[in-house]
Amino acid sequence: MSDSVWFPGDVKMQVKIFRVEGTIQSPSYQTHFVKDVRALKPEDAIEKIYMDLGSQHRVKRIHMKVNAIKEISVDETEDSVIKALSER
Repeated sequence: MSDSVWFPGDVKMQVKIFRVEGTIQSPSYQTHFVKDVRALKPEDAIEKIYMDLGSQHRVKRIHMKVNAIKEISVDETEDSVIKALSER
């Protein structure tokens, strides 16, 4: 299986790996996070972070701040699920 997605009009997009760093600052909880996610573009990676961390820590988006996002290679990620999906 390939890591590409087909859209109408034969536009092919590659799934990339992004490392997102930021902080969660709610009135009762404060922490720093670094998370690797697979997405087509940086905006999709940030949306995935909001969904995952918001449900996991029960915080709203206004309490999450993304400080940095960068594209990384498969070798740089420590997430075994992302490595397995990328090596297919």
